[in-house]
Amino acid sequence: MILDEEVFAVVMAIVIIGSILGAVIYIRPMGSGESFVALSILNERCKMGEYPRQIIENSNITLCLSIYNHMGKPIYYKVVYKIGTNTTLPTNTTASPEKPILSWRGVVYDDANNTFLINVPVYVPGNYSPDRIALIFELWIYDTSRDEWVYTGIWNHLYVKVIRG
Repeated sequence: MILDEEVFAVVMAIVIIGSILGAVIYIRPMGSGESFVALSILNERCKMGEYPRQIIENSNITLCLSIYNHMGKPIYYKVVYKIGTNTTLPTNTTASPEKPILSWRGVVYDDANNTFLINVPVYVPGNYSPDRIALIFELWIYDTSRDEWVYTGIWNHLYVKVIRG
């Protein structure tokens, strides 16, 4: 009879612990972690590395952009292309002050990515040195509650040397 009481106590402990865990999971489902989006610049083969380093002025180069969404819902995004220098790069709170040249928009679903080829013009703006021009790509998301585009603080850049022809 002692053995039966011990077995009963163990079974009851398992049932109680299982019930508590089930209630916790029901009340607060285990999420997939922190929400985020990501932006990547890839080469013309949509691979990392082997980026162009020297570009003839007023020509176009082909690159690939990749946007990954882990926000828990679909997002409407735009990637804004600008040309600047190391003094006009964006930060994680402010966009670059440079003038937008091109933008690409799209929708990406949760836990998915959009990867696509782009052609971007390269030139030397203003009186910048052609030795180190920054090709800047900023990620913006449309906030439906505010009915406006919001800078995400996510950006990438590629330094190139512009060869004047």
